[in-house]
Amino acid sequence: MTDALLTASKPELLDKEGDRTLRGLLYDYFAFGRGLEACREIFAGFVDLSPTQYLILIAIKNSSAEEPMGVNQVAERLYLSGAFVTNEINKLVSDGFLEKTPHPEDGRRVQLALTQRGMSLLIRLATLQRPVNDALFGLLTREEFKMLAQLLSRLASNADSALKLAVHVQAMLSLQEDQRASTASPPDSRKKRRATRRSGR
Repeated sequence: MTDALLTASKPELLDKEGDRTLRGLLYDYFAFGRGLEACREIFAGFVDLSPTQYLILIAIKNSSAEEPMGVNQVAERLYLSGAFVTNEINKLVSDGFLEKTPHPEDGRRVQLALTQRGMSLLIRLATLQRPVNDALFGLLTREEFKMLAQLLSRLASNADSALKLAVHVQAMLSLQEDQRASTASPPDSRKKRRATRRSGR
């Protein structure tokens, strides 16, 4: 494979077959991701929640008395915007699944906790989650599972920077292609365009 066709350039991501291993990893990741998304929708639908509301309740369930979650902490944990999370949390509070209490040290912030109704809902939901999660991750050893968790945490924290880079590089490449196309136009075409612009004034 020529270098011009490679979809990565870092040596760590390439092997003697070029980027084939990387592409295979991405295909497998997308397939697994689709499965996770589908399972999440089933979990949420089982308790009549949206997928995001389901994730919010699970995230808050895993907070502690020493480190309670507020809106910003939930948004950061789920990699979602604060405004979107705020709307979903307000719905959960209105439906009686969450409660807000003032932060003991900062009056501008609130702490979030499950109500008894929210806890009962998650207990019901766990009867569905346990066998499905066992099936999703049960092929891994404990050490493999810990390593996967660490690697995905690192990759997720870098995804936003990679997305911003994609937008920037796309804009730069599009500009370069437009400039090359303009330069490559036949002289007669450029003269005609200039004459057309002058006649239209």
